[in-house]
Amino acid sequence: MSSLRLPPLSLYVHIPWCVRKCPYCDFNSHTNNGDALPESDYVDALLADLATDASSEKLQGRQLLSIFFGGGTPSLFSAAAIARILDGAEQLIGFAPAIEITLEANPGTVEQQKFKGFRDAGVNRLSIGIQSFNDAHLERLGRIHNGAEALSAIGIARQAGFDNINLDLMHGLPEQTPEQAIADLQQAIDLQPEHLSWYQLTIEPNTAFHSHPPLLPVENTLEHIQSRGHKLLDSAGFSAYEISAYARPQRQSQHNCNYWQFGDYLGIGAGAHGKITDISGQKILRTRKTRQPNDYLSRLSKGDDYLAEQFSLQAAELPLEFLMNALRLKEGVPAALFTERTAIPLKTIATHWQSLEAKHLVEPLSTGWLRCTALGHRFLDSILAEF
Repeated sequence: MSSLRLPPLSLYVHIPWCVRKCPYCDFNSHTNNGDALPESDYVDALLADLATDASSEKLQGRQLLSIFFGGGTPSLFSAAAIARILDGAEQLIGFAPAIEITLEANPGTVEQQKFKGFRDAGVNRLSIGIQSFNDAHLERLGRIHNGAEALSAIGIARQAGFDNINLDLMHGLPEQTPEQAIADLQQAIDLQPEHLSWYQLTIEPNTAFHSHPPLLPVENTLEHIQSRGHKLLDSAGFSAYEISAYARPQRQSQHNCNYWQFGDYLGIGAGAHGKITDISGQKILRTRKTRQPNDYLSRLSKGDDYLAEQFSLQAAELPLEFLMNALRLKEGVPAALFTERTAIPLKTIATHWQSLEAKHLVEPLSTGWLRCTALGHRFLDSILAEF
């Protein structure tokens, strides 16, 4: 009988406010309509939420491998607020050596002025939401910054002391030509970040773009953009280690790799999700915090729990839960990790795997890895449908 082994632990912190909701965004984000943010109250709530989560049953002796501030727009908060959260996390849980602490930031001028404060607060990796350097495309995407601000942001971040920077960049934008997409990518490469997240715009339900779809490039154009872009990134020294993530050597995102390797993470903040391995109970828990910011804030004064949902994953769900994360990685994961993190014998998926192997979509289990072929990465949804 296999048993679960304890994976690394990360922390996700959700800050849900934005200046303006982008028409493609389906994240739990809310415009503040020019009102002052309830920053102090929200930090109080986050720390109370974390104190509840930081029980011995969930931590099980672990320190934090990584912290990620997402949103929304976390850079709307002050450096002092971010410092309070980090100080609380270190006191309540503790930091592993060489912890990675990432904060998502808008490249606008106002946020740039805070970069040094974020670095002094303990943030050591900045993820800047560029999306495009083209002013017309930025306006179509509903972004509040312009191309000039996007260009200056990385220089300001370097001056602030950041030596680990990710740039978020999208392609397949409304009416975007291949030349414009590659020009955006070349500009991002020229700025010499350590990491690039280069991904195709998709239209998601419950977004403004879903209600009023823009004219997007056709499939052949998208394939052309992706082919040229992959070659350009490779020639510039960026390794594609995940479907849309590219990094210079030793600069992969520790936080995201922990997600993709089916590691554990606490999630605090409005709507934040978490995953916890319970060794004593031999089960894996999924958690979700209450979604609406006002409701989340009210829990503090009422003394209520922040949980909206907590449930155990069933054994039948675990192969898909594991593989939908692990197979995003270009190198896959060691096959032994499947049993370590699900307590399910590898032979359980062997028949399905061999069927996919016969179609040249995955590499043989005899390699000791769970890994897609190059062809398989193009048909990942079809692979996952087998499980």
